[in-house]
Amino acid sequence: MVRSSRLVLVLVLISAGCLAQTGNSPERKTSRYFASIRQEPSLLLAFLRDMPKGGDLHSHLSGAIYAESLVDYAAKDGLCLMRNTNSLASPPCDVCDDSAAKPAVSCAYSSPALYNSMIDAWSMRNWRPERESGHDHFFATFDKFGPATHNHGGDVLAEVVARAAADHVQYLELMQTADGGIALATGKHVGWDDDLAGLRHKLLAGGLKDAIPAARKTLDEQEARMRDTLKCQSAESDPGCDVTVRYLYQVLRGMAPAQVFAQILTGFELAQADPRFVGLNLVMPEDWYVPMRDFELHMKMLDYLHGVYPNVHISLHAGELAMGLVPPEGLRFHIRESVEKGHAERIGHGVDVMNETDPLGLLREMAQRNVLVEICLTSNDVILGVKGKEHPLPMYRKYGVPVALATDDEGVSRSDMTHEYLRAATTYDLSYADLKQMARQSLEHSFLPGGSVWSNLNESRRIAACGDSTGTRISPACRKYLAANDRARAQWKLEEAFARFESKF
Repeated sequence: MVRSSRLVLVLVLISAGCLAQTGNSPERKTSRYFASIRQEPSLLLAFLRDMPKGGDLHSHLSGAIYAESLVDYAAKDGLCLMRNTNSLASPPCDVCDDSAAKPAVSCAYSSPALYNSMIDAWSMRNWRPERESGHDHFFATFDKFGPATHNHGGDVLAEVVARAAADHVQYLELMQTADGGIALATGKHVGWDDDLAGLRHKLLAGGLKDAIPAARKTLDEQEARMRDTLKCQSAESDPGCDVTVRYLYQVLRGMAPAQVFAQILTGFELAQADPRFVGLNLVMPEDWYVPMRDFELHMKMLDYLHGVYPNVHISLHAGELAMGLVPPEGLRFHIRESVEKGHAERIGHGVDVMNETDPLGLLREMAQRNVLVEICLTSNDVILGVKGKEHPLPMYRKYGVPVALATDDEGVSRSDMTHEYLRAATTYDLSYADLKQMARQSLEHSFLPGGSVWSNLNESRRIAACGDSTGTRISPACRKYLAANDRARAQWKLEEAFARFESKF
C-alpha cells in the first residue's frame, strides 16, 4: 500500500511537471506576450513584422510593385506621361515644363507635383472616394502603369521576393501570364467551337503549343535577372534569394470565349510541362460584363479540362463582389459553382459568401471539402468597401473553413503581409495561435508537390515519420520524407522559423 501511494505521488509530480513545462513553453510565453501588447499598436506591429508568416497564395505579380519602382522603370525606358490621364505613352516626349501635355517620366524627378500625381494615380495612395470609387480607381491603375513593367519582369520579381523575405514570408505563388500573348492570339485565330474536345485539338494543332516554350523562356530570363539583381549565390546575397517562388498561370477571363479557353488550356499544359507553374487562376474584375455573362461557360471549360488534366491545381477568384456592385442574383452562386463545377481547391476573396444560396450549407461544404479561402482584407476594403463585421472572415472560421491571409496587389493597395496580419489581429481579436494557424494553413494548402508534414493540422499532429523529430534532431525516416516532399520541407522550414521566433519570448 505504501509503495502504491508513493507510485501515485510520483505520477502526480511527473504530471504536474509536464503541465508546468507545457504551460511555460516558448509558444505559450509568446502567446502571453502577444496578449499583453494587443492594445499597443507599435509593439504589436513590431511583433508581427518579425513573426513567420508562411506563404502568400494570392499575389498578382503586376500589382505587387510599388508605384515608386514603376516610375523608375518608366523613366529608364524613356517613356512619356500623358498628363491628362496619368497613363504612359511611347516617345517622343515633351520637354520638362509644367505646361507640357506629354512630359518625359524622368521629368518627375525634378517636379514633386508630377511625381506625386503619378504615385497617386498608379496606386491607392491618397485615393479620394468622393471623386471615384475604390473599385474603379484600383482597376484603372493597371492600364496606366502597365508599359512600365514590360521590360522589367526580372526587376519586378526581385522586388517582390525581397519584400517577402523582409516580411518573413517564405513562399510565394505569383499570378502572371508569361506566354507573350500567344494563347490569346491563337484563340482569336482558331475561333470558337462548342465542342470543347474538338476545340482543344484545334488549338494545340494551331500553334498553342508554342506558348509553352515561350512562357518557360520568359520565366528563365526573369529569374536569372532576379538572381543577378539580388546577388544570389554570393556573399552579399539578399534574403529574398531564399524565398521559394512558384507561379499560377493567370487567365484573362474578360476576353472572347475562344481566347479564354485557349488561355485555360495553356495553363493546364504549362503546369504539366514546367514544375514552376503549379496551377492556374482566372483574373480580371468579376463584376465586369463578360466575366458575369460567361461565368457558367468558364466553369464548363474548367470542368472539361480538369477531366483531361486531373492533377493540375486550380484556384479561382470568386465572390469578389458586394451588394450593389451587381444585381442580387449575381451574388448567389459564384463561390459554390467555382468549387463544384470549376474544381477550385482554393477560393480567392469569397467576400459575398453570405449572399449565396444556402450560405451555411456552402460553408459546411467548403469545410468538408477542405477548400481554403485566400483572405485579402486590405484589398476587400479599398475595392469593395467591405471590412470589419461586414467581412465574412469570422464566418469562415466559425464553420471550420480553412483560411490564410494574402496581399492580392500589395503595391497598388500600399500594404504588405505584416499589415494584413495586423489588420486581422486588431479587427477580429485573433490570438497568436489563430495567426500561427493561418500561416501554417498557407503552406498546407499551397500547390507545392508532395505530402504534408501534418497528419492533422487542426490538432497540430505530425505524421508518424516526423512525430518525435525536432528542428535540430531529425530522424532518418523524417529526413527521408522531407527530402521527397516539397510541401513538407517548406512546412518544416516554417516550424523551424517559429521555434527561433518563439525562443525570444
